[in-house]
Amino acid sequence: MSGYRSGSNSAGTVIAVVADVMAVILGLWILMYLLDANRGNDLVQFVHDAANWLAGWSRDLFTFDEAWARVVAGYGLAAVVYLFIGHAIANRVHRH
Repeated sequence: MSGYRSGSNSAGTVIAVVADVMAVILGLWILMYLLDANRGNDLVQFVHDAANWLAGWSRDLFTFDEAWARVVAGYGLAAVVYLFIGHAIANRVHRH
């Protein structure tokens, strides 16, 4: 991410950081799900709610028989898309 910090244009840095944070939230939910985190915990609930909102468009996209595969594919796809698009936009903004 240090490539975004050169020059006076910080918009690219902000876009990249936002994309990274969204991907981390989604990845954290996948990890919590796979490790069977206590859903009664406030942090787990917050991460779950945020991940549900972020992956609303991809959450039920796949229909694997195993629930863990649906979670990994649906939320993982959203994370990858946010990273790819966010960093592509950040690079484009940084070049201008």
